[in-house]
Amino acid sequence: MKEKKFHVISGGVTASKGFKACGATTGLKPNNRLDIALIESEVEAIPAIVTTQNAVKAAPVLWDNQIVKKDKQKIKAVLINSGNANACTGEQGLLDVKTEAKCVSQYFDCDPEQIFISSTGVIGVPLPIKEITGTIPTLVNNLSVDGQSDASRAILTTDLVPKTVAVETEIDGKTIHIGAMAKGSGMICPNMATMLSFVTTDANIEQACLQKMLSIIAEDTYNMMSVDGDMSTNDTVLVLANGLAGNDKITESNIGAYTKFFEALYFVNESIVKSIVKDGEGATKYIEVHVDHAESRGDARILAKAVVNSNLVKTAIFGEDANWGRVLSSIGATGVKFAPETVSLTFSNSKGSLLLLDHGKPVPFDEEQASELLKQKEVIINVDMGEGIYKATAWGCDLSYDYVKINAEYRT
Repeated sequence: MKEKKFHVISGGVTASKGFKACGATTGLKPNNRLDIALIESEVEAIPAIVTTQNAVKAAPVLWDNQIVKKDKQKIKAVLINSGNANACTGEQGLLDVKTEAKCVSQYFDCDPEQIFISSTGVIGVPLPIKEITGTIPTLVNNLSVDGQSDASRAILTTDLVPKTVAVETEIDGKTIHIGAMAKGSGMICPNMATMLSFVTTDANIEQACLQKMLSIIAEDTYNMMSVDGDMSTNDTVLVLANGLAGNDKITESNIGAYTKFFEALYFVNESIVKSIVKDGEGATKYIEVHVDHAESRGDARILAKAVVNSNLVKTAIFGEDANWGRVLSSIGATGVKFAPETVSLTFSNSKGSLLLLDHGKPVPFDEEQASELLKQKEVIINVDMGEGIYKATAWGCDLSYDYVKINAEYRT
């Protein structure tokens, strides 16, 4: 997307018209940290959702997926807690989700199935439902446009920083906003991650159209990132569109409006993905992998994901070692058929570009130049397959000593 037809604004998840948010404390996390958030739409919003591919799904994920299956379902609010995943909690976990939804719905005079629920945190621990329901009145009373700051911090677990972004664009003479907040730092693997992402827009868009867009975008963004190769039980990406921008309804048949909105929505979600991997647990480097000239789009995706998900590549980047053999080995182990003699490999960033492999032949390189390049916080790995026309990008981070420490002490 060379020409952006939108510009970045402040406001995060409440940048879109009609959305409010807030955060509060229930005691789920130590040191009285914010641990519960609420997002509300002034008018009912249509939803689109993508959730974890893990066979073990948390109670909130089961609830949300059930809601979306209902025809013409509209959503009023989203309740999110951190510190407890409400996963592997059996029938009681599902009952707790229903209790949460019922409690929130009473304040908005809507059906409990118009309330999305999300949780993140430790797996297998019963949800302290009384503490959560006891905090809901505070959340409702404190909802505001400015509350997005507390909300974005309340959903964090091992994250070091909140992840928010917002843009605006013009469609059919109307200004449309898209905003988001997310959490994610560890258990991040291709095919979603331990992450929650909440996107709001005031665009008027057809629900089927919005769901199709999100499914396509998730495949090329959230499903193309990796911190540690572990898939979670709670992953959720949710988009809510309330139509308050007043534009003509966006449909697939309106190519101009569809394309403009798609590009803006893609940018928001790609920005969230980059924020997540840059804040990977213990991460010291941001890694971006570009695969070009593959035989098929599927091959390009598989190859890019293999590189970004390789622990040996991650540790080499952490050690600032231009060990390009690990990159070549990772793509060779994928099962994708290609000719090694056509592959070229380059490391690059703001310090320049370093050609390491040229059509299958090793290229002598200056170790000092390599060291200077790999000392930078961002490293781009370019893999040119030299065969076809397809390309893909994946995002990730290095694997450091601190990653082991963080996860060894996660419950303690």
